[in-house]
Amino acid sequence: MAISGLDLSRIQRLETEHQPPLYAKREIALVRGEGPYLFDSEGRRYLDAMSNYGVAILGHADPEYAAALTEQLQTLATGHQSFYSDVRAELLEEIATIAPTGMTRYFLSNSGAEAIEAAIKFARVATERPSLVAAKRGYHGRTLGALAATADQKYRAPFEPLAPAATHISFNDVDALAAAVDEQTAAILLEPIQGEGGIWPASPEFFQAARDIASNRGAILIVDEIQTGFRTGAPWATGESGVIPDILVTAKALANGFPIGLTMMSDALSAAIPSGAHGTTFGANPLACRAALVTLRAMRKRDLYARSATLGNALMNELNTLNSPKVRQVRGRGMMIGVELKERVTPTLRALQQRGVLVLPAGATTFRLLPPLVWEQEQVAEFIEAASSVLA
Repeated sequence: MAISGLDLSRIQRLETEHQPPLYAKREIALVRGEGPYLFDSEGRRYLDAMSNYGVAILGHADPEYAAALTEQLQTLATGHQSFYSDVRAELLEEIATIAPTGMTRYFLSNSGAEAIEAAIKFARVATERPSLVAAKRGYHGRTLGALAATADQKYRAPFEPLAPAATHISFNDVDALAAAVDEQTAAILLEPIQGEGGIWPASPEFFQAARDIASNRGAILIVDEIQTGFRTGAPWATGESGVIPDILVTAKALANGFPIGLTMMSDALSAAIPSGAHGTTFGANPLACRAALVTLRAMRKRDLYARSATLGNALMNELNTLNSPKVRQVRGRGMMIGVELKERVTPTLRALQQRGVLVLPAGATTFRLLPPLVWEQEQVAEFIEAASSVLA
């Protein structure tokens, strides 16, 4: 049962009565988590292969994480950035150990969409240009600025016209990218692996071309690692291409699910941003910073980057070994995997849930795996057993 004592029918009724109908909800209420597992209000256990859209990277109810947040709540939970903070300073120092070369300035906010909004504003003020170039199938958030860069009409159409103006080119198409960037382009905004769009990795050649085009034409290269950050076998998926962007954005897994966003940039770019040009009341508060700090230290001390690479390879190999007639392709990197089907994905999502496994869609025909990095080989085997029965 739920900790509150509410049963499923009352939970459903209260949410239906009081929330706007923005989400296609599943028919279960998740009320508890433990490591790689979630539990519903009826006591049923589920293998978590989604980690709440990629955020619960340490799993659920991690003792070290819970103890650190409890201690911080009992010390100081909120504090504006117009004052210095000891825990914020520690987090900035920890971020510096994993930041790409030359990225020494870090703006902390409350979410991925906010981190993208900051990146767009910083690019526009630094270049004094108005427009963006982004990729089809790309997804960058649902605030108005982030939505302008998001290509899918499902998200955009009700809110058009959007600002800033954005041109969307085919992913991995160097010629199209070169043709789209002009003297009005403030920034090129790309994901190293498209998440919502179906787990499509960028080719190293495409990312290198994006770097060269941005540099040669005076635009800013923004890389969106909101979903890819920390789960592809290294802190940043962008490293695979050898490219260093002008701005790198991350969020989801940074604080193991606690709301936070991060926009990283160089000293030179930071110097082009006027004082007072952007800000946030809640961003970089001590509680959020402590959550991110304990998460990043746990990633490093527990060697979870290496585990992500090892288990991710094992998962993809096992999925390919199934030789399912329903599967078109398995693709991804580390613990960010897409399984493209030859049919609509919804029945597979439901069938896996019935077998006690929770996964996410990534487009109409693909399901994605974004497991907590605390999975062991036992969870890989558990998932493959369920997948083999569903995909046979």
